[in-house]
Amino acid sequence: MNDATPARRRRAGGRKGHADRAGHAAIEQTPWRIPVNTDPPIEPLSPDGVQDLHNAALRILSEIGIEFLNEDAVGHLKRAGCIVEGQTVRFDPDFVTEMMARAPAEYTITPRNPDRILPIGGRHILFGNVSSPPNVWDLERGKRPGDFETYRDLIKLTQYFNCIHFAGGYPVEPIDVHASVRHLDCLYEKLTLTDKVAHAYSLGPERVEDVMEMVRIAGGLSHEEFDATPRMYTNINSVSPLKHDWPMLDGAMRLAKRGQPVIVTPFTLAGAMAPVTLAGAVALSLAEALSAIVLLQYIAPGCPVAIGTFTSNVDMKSGAPAFGTPEYMRATQMTGQMARFYGVPLRSSGVCAANVPDGQAMWETTASLWAAVQSGTNVVYHAAGWLEGGLIASPEKFIMDCEVIQQIQRYFEPEMLGTGPEDVAVEAIAEVGAGGHFFGCDHTQSRYQTAFYQPFLSDWRNFESWRLDGAVWTAERAHGIYKKIIDTFEEPPMDSAIREELQAFVAKRKEEGGAPTDF
Repeated sequence: MNDATPARRRRAGGRKGHADRAGHAAIEQTPWRIPVNTDPPIEPLSPDGVQDLHNAALRILSEIGIEFLNEDAVGHLKRAGCIVEGQTVRFDPDFVTEMMARAPAEYTITPRNPDRILPIGGRHILFGNVSSPPNVWDLERGKRPGDFETYRDLIKLTQYFNCIHFAGGYPVEPIDVHASVRHLDCLYEKLTLTDKVAHAYSLGPERVEDVMEMVRIAGGLSHEEFDATPRMYTNINSVSPLKHDWPMLDGAMRLAKRGQPVIVTPFTLAGAMAPVTLAGAVALSLAEALSAIVLLQYIAPGCPVAIGTFTSNVDMKSGAPAFGTPEYMRATQMTGQMARFYGVPLRSSGVCAANVPDGQAMWETTASLWAAVQSGTNVVYHAAGWLEGGLIASPEKFIMDCEVIQQIQRYFEPEMLGTGPEDVAVEAIAEVGAGGHFFGCDHTQSRYQTAFYQPFLSDWRNFESWRLDGAVWTAERAHGIYKKIIDTFEEPPMDSAIREELQAFVAKRKEEGGAPTDF
């Protein structure tokens, strides 16, 4: 890195909004911060309830077992003393307890910009972009398959918003880029258009190894420096019920052996891939998560991990997934309580089943995001831009979600709970007296600019003023902001030698054919 880079990064990380050539920010947003959840988590389970779920998970692991569709994983667990029958592995409860004790409760992930370091665990709560939808929707073009141009736009939104802390998976799948080289093009854009923590899909050895190498190059790191501390992460999903597939396990083991975090997120939908009762669905989810974490702790003791929850329910009339439901909220709270029982960080999501960024989209997503707050979640996946149960990404929805996320982060600010003399304001109350108002008093005048949250998207004018100004609905305002951000976007700085090394690596891997594809 050249000497000027760290200073430029510090300025970029703290500014309120990227400015256009005239010096006007696209929006006025809150500064980059690491939110701390100041509220005690909701714990819906009694101590006996916690033990009941724990015992149920152990019974599933010891009596029923989990299928591991990966010969290396099965071999490791057999050497560890687990009971193996074909690809089904059963775990001794004491072994599960011993391995879980190795998992760290907290750790950090350091991206190429060290000012963007993320603490995982404790009371920290971090928000990431929508990941993996195959389709995109916007106001101009409607629904369509994901493409590389929109992928880049959503990555730019990920970088632009200070309330978004990490760049998860592809915010939309760019199907116009061949699958064999898609990961190379996507990670190049992610690592150059953002300076935030990045994610690797566990979809085959070549992709995982390529992404680790690209993150290493982007950080200007030696192999030893990359392995010494977390620099990126992966998220794996089980194949509920009771299975882990080959590529997910392969990727998880590769990252764990190099000290990179692995989030294990079973996808358990009550009534479909899990029991219809919340306790049964959560118990199954815990068993699947614990089984993978136990494997990783056996082969790489102390490797950073997290339990992910994606437990929701289905519409029993159609079988369609539902999100942001009361069941989703309770399952998230229950899993958060169990994650604290096991002493590992928790991942949840900001999700909805709505098809467009309408009222349903926002009440379901808001319920999901507040479930993350209530559960003590540390990593919120899909926090901005998710629609149609994860089948659509939307830039307008991304903007709308960021307004909610900023409000949540404002809610955590400690000055909201101040009770000192200036906060209780008895003197100001005496000054104004009965029947007066506080607009003009010194106490208000010295604080009015920063006293309350200022939205960048919400419109607080009355109906007549709103109508006279064009009667623009929320999604339309969000579309305008999206376009302005893209038009004024500035890439974060990157040393030219590092950029060239990244370009050379991508070109070389493309010449070699990239990653194999199954057709």
